[in-house]
Amino acid sequence: MTDTQSRRASDVRLVGLISLAHGSSHFFHLILPPMFPWLKAEFGYNYAELGLLMTIFFVVSCLVQAASGFLVDHIGARPVLFAGVGLLALAALTYSQSNSYALLVLGAVIAGCGNGIFHPVDYTLINHKISSPNLSYAYSIHGVTGYLGWAAAPAFMVSIATLTDWRIAFLSASFLEAIILLILWINRDRLIDNVKDRRAQSIATHVAANPGVKPAGTFAFLKLRAVWLCWIFFFFSMAATTGLQSFAPSALYEMYGLSVSSGNYFLTLMSLGGATGMLLGGYLAKHFMYPERIITTCFGVSISMSLLIATGWVPVDAIVVLFVVIGAGLGIAAPSRDLMIRSATPAGVSGRVYGVVYSGIDLGAAIGPLIFAIFLDIDLPKLLFVGVALFQLMIILTAFKVSDAPSTRPI
Repeated sequence: MTDTQSRRASDVRLVGLISLAHGSSHFFHLILPPMFPWLKAEFGYNYAELGLLMTIFFVVSCLVQAASGFLVDHIGARPVLFAGVGLLALAALTYSQSNSYALLVLGAVIAGCGNGIFHPVDYTLINHKISSPNLSYAYSIHGVTGYLGWAAAPAFMVSIATLTDWRIAFLSASFLEAIILLILWINRDRLIDNVKDRRAQSIATHVAANPGVKPAGTFAFLKLRAVWLCWIFFFFSMAATTGLQSFAPSALYEMYGLSVSSGNYFLTLMSLGGATGMLLGGYLAKHFMYPERIITTCFGVSISMSLLIATGWVPVDAIVVLFVVIGAGLGIAAPSRDLMIRSATPAGVSGRVYGVVYSGIDLGAAIGPLIFAIFLDIDLPKLLFVGVALFQLMIILTAFKVSDAPSTRPI
């Protein structure tokens, strides 16, 4: 086996492990919502109380994500990854034993703590351990498993709860996450992240680029314009996505008379379209040098699809095609997005930068549905799709600003 083949095989194994963990984090995004009908019947909670659990989950995840990047840069990615996976398993176990709202809240807090570590860990390992020719494909596979985790969770949880009960469903999710932790532990040598080497590389890069100037402090990256532009990019991206995931079925029912179950089916196809699009997106990101152009094209198509649906004039049979196209566009854009953010990240501080930048995802997920819920409450479901289009327009504008903002330029 040549050195290139050996390196490629090593990259594949590492990406497989990272992607397995990433898919499990997305899986845990959606283990609780499918159980809402069971929890409502068991305890009599209303949907506002149950929905608050998801807000707690994402707010905690946002805070932990911003903080965990510093931990990754201090002690390395591997121990933080093990802690996060273990916390997700503990969260599902806590859900399974809940007999009060307080225990459900505790489970949501634990799950948020576990979920918050994944992006700083994953992207630190990918950026520092995957060879450059395979980076775009690594981002692609990493993203695909996230979509597959979203798609798998509702089917997994509902099937087990229907056959047994909701407590067994949560116990099964906990057991599944424990198996993933065991797999990662068995392959722990592949997940070693040498913090000293990263620091040395950071210092060498800084000295070469800035002779005679001392390295910046721990929090200096927060002054970089590109970091906050990337944060805004993710905030609007996730706010739009969760708006669709949360309320598209209800909006389609109001506008087109489609059943809520059909709307959920469209969302599943949108996720699968996103997973497929990411595979193509990895190829495009590798062979085209301008990620902001790929992002603009994909989100431009998505905006057009959203505005078409908002007109209320689309034939019912064609709506599913528009949702698949939206999902595919989001998926194609994702690897280019990750490369764009990598280019805006200063050397040696990837953990903390990715932690802060990706906290925008969690805050967008917490706030976006609250904004879009207003449109349905005032009987203007069309504004859901108009709002999604406006958020995605902001993503395009932000992408070009990121490409024009070098990682060394302060605010």
